[in-house]
Amino acid sequence: MQEQRPYILISNDDGYTAGGINYLIDTLMPVADLLVVAPDSPRSGAGCCITPNVPLTCKPIHREPGLEIYACSGTPTDCVKVALNRYIRRRPDLIIGGINHGDNSSVNAHYSGTMGVATEGALQGYRSIAFSLCDHSSRADFTPLHDYLLKFTQYALYNELPPLSCLNINFPLRESFEGVRVCRMAHSRWRNGLAEREHPYGRPYFWLVGDCAELEPEATDTDRWALANGYVAVTPVNLDITHYGLRDSLCFKDF
Repeated sequence: MQEQRPYILISNDDGYTAGGINYLIDTLMPVADLLVVAPDSPRSGAGCCITPNVPLTCKPIHREPGLEIYACSGTPTDCVKVALNRYIRRRPDLIIGGINHGDNSSVNAHYSGTMGVATEGALQGYRSIAFSLCDHSSRADFTPLHDYLLKFTQYALYNELPPLSCLNINFPLRESFEGVRVCRMAHSRWRNGLAEREHPYGRPYFWLVGDCAELEPEATDTDRWALANGYVAVTPVNLDITHYGLRDSLCFKDF
């Protein structure tokens, strides 16, 4: 009797036509059966956003043995919810977000739709990881990631992750890497500004602009340091957002 191959659910925030998700599909098809449910157009910055007030559509794009691809009108988190409730053929062994076109280290992880995929997977009780490459180009070269993608996927398939956790894995823009660093999320902050323009009908409109301000540039144990020095940054993410130290120190007896 032939051994059953792993079953992996994949989504992203760049859309189902993006180079990153298609490179991931090509890399993993030899080792796993894949269900891909991804946005029908880019949803970068969607975070864990869901679509509660607008009907969602989902259309089949491609089917072949070991691969199904669907395009969904919703967010990355919507895609995971739709996949788990409608399209899975059996329980996925792993949920993967990516490969994202762009850096999802540090504070970016809070805004990332790619991380939203892994977050939703972990919240639903599945092993989940997210892959990102520090290159926003639609023509980004993902070939240096190939062997790492396979090794990280195998690790996640056969090693337990604690409940309410996932892995955020970022690759620097390099032709080869110095190695892998397990690190913490760097402390940084987006300094948002507004670029104001005027609509032809006279109404103002705004583009969100800004840059990422490093709050601890000298720290060497962070994902930002790892990426800047040529390492693949692996950041374990905890979805229990309780601040236990603050919880233990708070006192409201006088209320």
